[in-house]
Amino acid sequence: MEEILSVKNLKKYFVKKGFTGADKEVTRVADDISFSIKNAETLVLAGESGSGKTTIARLILRALEPDSGTISFDGQEITNQKDHLEKIRLGCQMVHQDPYASINPRMTVLDIIREPLEIHHIANKEERNRLALQALGQVKLEPVQDIAQKYPHMLSGGQRQRVAIARAIVTNPKLVIADEPVSMLDVSVRIGILELIKELQQKHGISFLYITHDLSTSRYIGHRIAILYLGKIIETGPIDEVLSSPHHPYTQALLDSISEPDPDNLHRDKKIRINEPSHVDIYQGCRFRARCPYAIDTCKQEPELEKVSENRHVACFVKIN
Repeated sequence: MEEILSVKNLKKYFVKKGFTGADKEVTRVADDISFSIKNAETLVLAGESGSGKTTIARLILRALEPDSGTISFDGQEITNQKDHLEKIRLGCQMVHQDPYASINPRMTVLDIIREPLEIHHIANKEERNRLALQALGQVKLEPVQDIAQKYPHMLSGGQRQRVAIARAIVTNPKLVIADEPVSMLDVSVRIGILELIKELQQKHGISFLYITHDLSTSRYIGHRIAILYLGKIIETGPIDEVLSSPHHPYTQALLDSISEPDPDNLHRDKKIRINEPSHVDIYQGCRFRARCPYAIDTCKQEPELEKVSENRHVACFVKIN
């Protein structure tokens, strides 16, 4: 299976100057990030808020410029590409987290979905209308003619997110970046959106970068997973293997934090109870060591992402499980 996206050694640092101008605070939002996505594959990029997930998505779309590293899309390196950005963005679309803020409230649904076609000068007005209505049908918003004339305020949150997905797929992209696409939706409608994403992938061969902090949804939708902590990927592999038997303490901590409907689980022992972080330079050594109950002296050095089996890599000196 060919790769549609390849990210290698991607770095992006933000520097905040103090009041004196001399003091500087450096935040490494993406620090030597490497991963790839194959055709018709879903890679889950998981981590808590502030870990750098959305920044990585913006770097891929070239909304931000990386400090170093390379990004290749569909066999073409796009890291420093300026002449063909429009073509690149045509093949790589994004679904944002907030369905209330990501679509224009003053436009009809038809205009919202038709807009990418107009931006990229695809077809004439009549054909654009047909493609927009077709996309509405693909995301199961029916009757399409009635929905097309509505405004966003007339739709539910789940319907708005389906409109955002229709807008993303109307240009027939090869890759869709879905940034927490169900986190702001009612639990009752989340499964419908996840089912829709899986169906679109199977039918059209679209690759997905699925960004989330929720491992319960990631297992349902993903093929592989990369766990991100403070701008660093600390574990990767097939999603069932990683979530069934995590090697990094942080991955286990994420699993232990999942809310479960069984009341008995509230009293069960957690495998990992994260320590409160002490005052320590997080960029010296393992970034998780100040919170890790298994930390040893060796953790003062930075662990490399090492291969532990054919398809799995982990950056940890301890390696639980």
